[in-house]
Amino acid sequence: MRTIGLIGGMSWESSALYYRLVNEGVRDRLGGLHSARCVLWSVDFAEVERQQAEGRWADAAKLLAEAARRLVAAGADLVLICTNTMHLVADDVKAAVEVPVLHIGDVTAEAVRRAGLSRVGLLGTAFTMERPFLVERLAAQGVTAVVPGPADRAEVHRVIYEELCLGVIRDESRRRYAEVIARLVAQGCEGIVLGCTEIELLVTEANSPVPVFPTTALHAEAAVRAALA
Repeated sequence: MRTIGLIGGMSWESSALYYRLVNEGVRDRLGGLHSARCVLWSVDFAEVERQQAEGRWADAAKLLAEAARRLVAAGADLVLICTNTMHLVADDVKAAVEVPVLHIGDVTAEAVRRAGLSRVGLLGTAFTMERPFLVERLAAQGVTAVVPGPADRAEVHRVIYEELCLGVIRDESRRRYAEVIARLVAQGCEGIVLGCTEIELLVTEANSPVPVFPTTALHAEAAVRAALA
């Protein structure tokens, strides 16, 4: 079994989900008491959030690249950035190490294509919805991603940072997300990409009239496949 390196802490709520999913994935495949060989480097999200808000992406890239190097030094054979937003600096992280860095956009695009779909709505932080790094990654693999309108983007972003990252799950916010999803479906979206790892704490297939693609679960599944290949 190869060792999975997890760059986490953004937020630790989603990192805890990653940890559970990779261990469940190994258990389900190998049975018995098997669990994943993994190393977690958890950053201080307050520092990263300041860098995001101030547009200091070069500083964030250095921070995550150093985290990746530390994981490899600890024995990681592959690395995951446990957040959609920080894939904005994925190229910098990839350049810092000689082991594979599994891109969350690639595994998501693969899942969408496997489902026979090509047009999806994208929910995530404002950075993920408004900057091109994930939309273009999906488009390069034949998947068109549609983002919500400005007011909906602002509300989706607010719920992530003010509620989900703090472990707060509110039915009112679940209803609001359902309304955003309904508007995306009305625009012809055949599925919904949950493009923020915390959103999976709030939204499931039960909240959507179309298939959802939970990026955390898909990313963790891909890591398990790679670790056991």
